[in-house]
Amino acid sequence: MLARLMGAANAVLAFLLELGVYTAAGWWGFTRRAPLVLRLLLASALVVLFAVVWGLFGAPSAVYPLHGAARAVLELCWFGAGTAAWAATKGRWAAAWFAGAWLLSTVLVLASA
Repeated sequence: MLARLMGAANAVLAFLLELGVYTAAGWWGFTRRAPLVLRLLLASALVVLFAVVWGLFGAPSAVYPLHGAARAVLELCWFGAGTAAWAATKGRWAAAWFAGAWLLSTVLVLASA
């Protein structure tokens, strides 16, 4: 029962982390020094790009799901980019909290395997 509850809690955390990557990427694109239209286009393009990559390779229903080392590299790049975007827009503390939440989620996945 406890393992099932922790699995559900980690699924929610993983989904929130995914939304956090989209938010950070979009926010980073929107905060560039450019005319408003270009900032909106950049923010939208980044969110779409991240969504396509995640939908193809990382999502539970991915078209081409990755496993093992390839999955680890994808997640490191994916959440690393999110962490970098948080650092660039909101500072080191936001990036540290985001990275810490991702590490917690990863540890919980590994502990349940």
